[in-house]
This record gives sequence, C-alpha cells and structure tokens, in this order.
Amino acid sequence: MNLVATQNFKTSIQIQIQIQSSLQFHLLPCSPATIFKIHNNLSNPITLKSHKTQATNHKNKITPTTQEEENDNGIPVEHVKTLVKFKSRYNYIRVLEVSRKADHPLSGSRLLLLDAPGNIHSISFLFKSITKAYYDVLATLPPILPPGPLGILGFGAGSVAKLILEIYPHGVIHGYELDSAVISVAREYFGLSKVEKKYQDRLFIYISNALNASVRDGYSGLIVDLFSKGCLIPELQDPKTWENLRRKLKKGGKIMVNVGGSCVEPEDIRKDGKVIMEETLVAMNRVFEGQVCVLNLGNRKVEDSTVAIAGELPDLEKWRMSLPKPLRFYVDMWNKYGG
Repeated sequence: MNLVATQNFKTSIQIQIQIQSSLQFHLLPCSPATIFKIHNNLSNPITLKSHKTQATNHKNKITPTTQEEENDNGIPVEHVKTLVKFKSRYNYIRVLEVSRKADHPLSGSRLLLLDAPGNIHSISFLFKSITKAYYDVLATLPPILPPGPLGILGFGAGSVAKLILEIYPHGVIHGYELDSAVISVAREYFGLSKVEKKYQDRLFIYISNALNASVRDGYSGLIVDLFSKGCLIPELQDPKTWENLRRKLKKGGKIMVNVGGSCVEPEDIRKDGKVIMEETLVAMNRVFEGQVCVLNLGNRKVEDSTVAIAGELPDLEKWRMSLPKPLRFYVDMWNKYGG
C-alpha cells in the first residue's frame, strides 16, 4: 500500500453482492487474500465497471448469466456499508464494512480499497487477526529471520503488522506508507491507534517512500506489498531495485513479496497483472538467483495470486513448528521459482 500496496483477499469462490436488477457487484476472492471488485456504472469517473445481467423479477434478485455465476454466494447489499470515501493525493480511498449478519467469509470485516477497480488493500476483523488471506502468508516470515527489526514496505491499514505483533512477542516493525491519508484512515477505522499505543516500543510508522527505507545495521527481513493504481509499482520490475533492497538486509535476511497476479485488476486496462507479476519475479531472480520461491493461492488457470520469497529457505519442519497452527499449512505450499 505504500506507493500503494495492494492486498487481494482470495477465497475459492467468486462472490456477488446482489443489488439492483441491472447491475452486479462482485467480491472477487483473489489469492492469498481476496480481491474486492465492485462493478458499477462507468459514467461516473470515480465509480467502477458496470456488468449487465438478466433479472427474473422486479425485486433485488438477479439471474446469473453463466453456470459459474449461478454457484456464487450472494451478499445482500444491505449488509455492506460505506464508512468513508474520498480521494487523497495518491489514492481513491474507500472503507467498507460487511455486517456480521452476512453469511459470508468477510462478515464482520472492514475493507480498505485504494484504487478504482476496487482491489482490497487491507482487511480487519473485530474479534480475530487471522484473515485467511495472503496477509497470513506474509506473517509466517519472522520465525526464519535473524534477530533485528522487520520492515514492511507498503503498510496500508496494518493488517500484516497487527498479526505479526500479536503472534511474535518480541518482534519490532518499521512500517512505511507513502500516503498519510491511508494511515489516518487506518487509525480511525482499523484500530491502528490502539495497536500503536499497545506496541509503542515495537511499532514505528513512517510516511515516506518505502524504497528509501533504512535502519541502522539493516533489517532482519522485508515484507514488500507495493501497488499503485492496481499494479505492482514499476520499480519492482527493475533488478536494481532488488539489489538495493538486498543491501538493506542483515546477513541471513529474507524478503517476502506480494507479487499479485491475474487476480489484481489494474486501472489501466492495457496492463496485465499476471504479466507484471512474471516481470517482477524475473527481476527478483536475477538478483537472488536460485533463491526465489513462490506460493500460489489462487486458481492458476483463472485467477492466480502469488507470494514470493527471496533468500534460502530454512528447514521446513522447523519453520512449520515455529508457527501458530492456523498458519502451518502454508509452509508446504512453497515451490522453487522456475524462471
């Protein structure tokens, strides 16, 4: 989210919010996390894409146009509330709240959207920290790092930071976010103020370009989640960026990255999230040759979403047992990047 990080929330199904008979609003679960895409009327420059459907009656029921859509789980629009919506210098910021009454994996959550297509950048649940999204994968990094502070490049509303701080009692986080408005929203709507107060000696947030982040003696590891306008930032397709990031690490340090995929919808329709993902992985592998692994949380044929790690993997069994039980299965999902 710094430079605008994107966080796509992915489940195994595509979810539709049922609304008026002429439109469909989608929660497109995407990868590690879920992608939240709202399809609206293009006539409004700050709303999103429209999608015609066939209505069976004059109530709010929609007849899907494909078999896949017929299997979708609908969320009545009355269970989704917009808490705030405005444009900052860098983002089109929206905070949505899904009612706990909704029969849906996102019930009881607040969602941070930062781009026009409606990709989710942060998720927060009132009574739990596990998101069942890619944020959970990123939170598996600390046990395999040397001692020292962890840098989060693209802090967003703090979904990953909150989870890490709660799981690992001695972890110290330096978070970087380009847009001060995102941090303000995080403090007001995502409980970041309480997190900062609770962990005031372990959490440090900076409003700055994440790629310029630095600490004395280096980071034990870096979590990179840098998106802008629905795309990984172009700097991440340049090997020089990865050389610079590697120099910020302590000996034995590692980098874990949300590299997105086809589940991420760019604002520029000429761009392809999967192509950008591959270009980013190629750039990473040129610097960390033979030390890049990937974890795919989506349907590779339809909506892939990928997290990557740069640096030698540890003993997998030791890594697995160092994690809370809900996160252990992720260890077995890593595969060597083929280049």
